[in-house]
Order: sequence, then structure tokens, then C-alpha cells
Amino acid sequence: MKRVDDFRLRFGKRELVPIMIGGMGVDISTTDLALEAARLGGVGHISDAMINTVADRRYQTKFVKDKLKQYKFNVENADKAVVKFDLGTVEEATRLHVRSAMDRKQGDGMIFINCMEKLTMNAPKETLKVRLTAALDAGIDGITLAAGLHLGSLALIEDHPRFRDAKIGIIVSSVRALQLFLKKNARLNRMPDYIVVEGPLAGGHLGFGMDWAEYDLATITAEVIAYLREEKLDIPVIPAGGIFTGSDAVGFLETGAAAVQVATRFTVAKECGLPEKVQQEYFKADEDDIEVNQISPTGYPMRMLKNSPAIGSGIRPNCEAYGYLLDANGKCAYITSYNREVALHPDARRVSVMDKTCLCTHMRNFDCWTCGHYTYRLKDTTRQRADGSYQILSAEHIFHDYQFSTDGKIALPEAEAA
Repeated sequence: MKRVDDFRLRFGKRELVPIMIGGMGVDISTTDLALEAARLGGVGHISDAMINTVADRRYQTKFVKDKLKQYKFNVENADKAVVKFDLGTVEEATRLHVRSAMDRKQGDGMIFINCMEKLTMNAPKETLKVRLTAALDAGIDGITLAAGLHLGSLALIEDHPRFRDAKIGIIVSSVRALQLFLKKNARLNRMPDYIVVEGPLAGGHLGFGMDWAEYDLATITAEVIAYLREEKLDIPVIPAGGIFTGSDAVGFLETGAAAVQVATRFTVAKECGLPEKVQQEYFKADEDDIEVNQISPTGYPMRMLKNSPAIGSGIRPNCEAYGYLLDANGKCAYITSYNREVALHPDARRVSVMDKTCLCTHMRNFDCWTCGHYTYRLKDTTRQRADGSYQILSAEHIFHDYQFSTDGKIALPEAEAA
């Protein structure tokens, strides 16, 4: 039986272990996690989700504090149109984060950044261009265009000197989405270097409606591969979402995939940004504890644990400090829902908002426990301690288990010393 290690992801003459760790925000895909993937010969992602907030946490900047100070006068105002990001700080935060990764990189692998179009930041085009440009300036190996169709993203950086040097990939969940992207960007004569096909079992935001269960990753991946062959386009296809074992990965590699993207199993790695108390919630979860809901202000369905503190929380919108999901008019769906509940319950000290959540604040605090469909299987990948908690794994152990396992088996880690 073949192993993942019997295959290679090829970018020109460069060959890598065909394992890509997906980009998880906010700072769940840490620099340390991406560095391990690169050291081991694969591809790791950092995320640019809430980049100013991550910079404050990691590099002792004060971007969030300064923004709140500037706009504190507007905290009680339902209209957030005035709350703007300083593009210079967005640029600095992105460069700090990327350079921190690239300066420490070792091994034969690569480090990419996951860039989310849906982080509109009250100036969608301007803030996206700054994030993309700064990442290229700071030497990132590649950019994965995520959370949106990105029909205009390539045009924002077509004049950058690294536009054709850095790897640029797109995440899609259908052939139709891929066709739209290729048609829109045909004039640039710049094909994506890879295509991540994200299926309905992925974690976090989904590229499907609430009918997600009617779709299948293997089918969509086969359709994308067939379409590229028909068009005589040689672009690596990388399926993602629900690939839980090395044998799962081999199944895709044997049918034409160039690599696989995986993330769920790395949420319980030491190098992951999730606090251990949250990782233990992931380990404890059963299948019935996972749901796909519509509480994200982005409009995308989102998979998470049902006991996430973010669900039903009616905290005041904190856009003056964060505001990453404000659209070009300074609007966010959570603000609308929050104001509705406040108007309905004028005497309540705190309201409950069930239909949307303040994603910025809760993701920043690791209170929105997004997860993949197979999170309930994480308990089977490790050892349970005497106190009932579960042993945290190393990224190297998980990576090697994908790389070398066969027969659907999962290797448990060595037992911790008593």
C-alpha cells in the first residue's frame, strides 16, 4: 500500500512532501506551526486574519490600542462608517508577521499566507492590496487567496515585482467558481500556481450554503481535475476538508491530486495557537457536539462546536478596536442584530444575540471554536491522561503520521512521563 511519502508536490523543478497545513485564523495557524511544516518538507500557512491584533500579541505593537484611542468617541454610535484602519499599520503588521516566519524558516518546504477577501476592514480594496503587497515585500513564498472569489485580487498586485515569482493559489468549492476566477483574470496571463478544492467537511467558513451535506469533496475534486485536463491547464489540485488519515490522503493522490491540505488534526498540536483548555474541548467533542450554523457576519455558513462561548453572546460591537468585518459602508451584520436586540430589550443589562456573533472579538479571544467535521475523532489520535484530559501532540508527530501511515491507521504519541 502506498504512503503519502511516495508522492511529491511539484512546483516547477521544486519537489515537496505533498502535505499543506491549511491557514487557520486568528493566529491558530501560528508561525511556529508553519515553520514545522516547512522544516519537514511540506507547506505551512500563516494567516493574515486580524493581522493588527496578531501583531500586538506577537510583536508587542500597540495597533489595536491606538485605533481604539482614535475612535473611542464613536463607541456608542451604531454608524461605524468613520472607523478606518490606518493602511500604514496594516502594512507594518503584515510585514512583521511574514518576516518573523521567513527569517526563521529552515528545511526544504515553503511558507504561504492565507489571505481572506471577506476581511473587508471598512475599505475592502485598499486594505486587501496593502496586505497582499506587504506579504510579497516581506518575502512570503506564496499567497493563498481565501474566503471569497477574489475576482479582482490579482489585479491589485499585477505590478508588483514578485507577481510572477511568488506562488499564488485560489481556494474554490466548485468548478464554476474556478471558471469565474480564470475568466476574470485571463487578461493578466497569470494562472494560479495551485488550486485548493475545499469540500463541505472543512472547518470554519464553508464555500457552500446550508445544503453543504449534499456535496462531496471527491466528486468536486474529480470535476476540477477533469476541467483542467479539458482546458489543457497543468495546475496542481489540492483537496481539503475531511482528510483525516494518511490513507485518506493517498486516495486523493492516487486519483490525480497533487497534494492534500489538512488542518483539523493540527488544532491539537503544541505549535497551534489554540490555548490548551480549548484544545481539550476539541478532544472531548462528540459528533453531535458539532454544528454548521449561520452566525458569521460574513454570510458564509460556519462549522463549530455547539458549546462555543461565541454562540448567543450579546457583547457590544467592538469595531473601534477591531472592525475587520466592516464593509465599505461601515456596516456589519452583527451590529444590525445587536441593535435589534437592544431595541427589543431596552432594560436588559445584557442581551442575547442568536442569529449572528461578534466574530472579531470572539475569534481574538479564542471563544469561537470553529472546527472540521471530524473533530470528534481527535480523541482517537492521542492518549488520555489519568485525570481524563488528553495529551497534546507535536506538529511533527501529526505531519509524519500523515506522511508515513498506511491502512487507515493513526499512530499514537509516546506516553508522557508520569
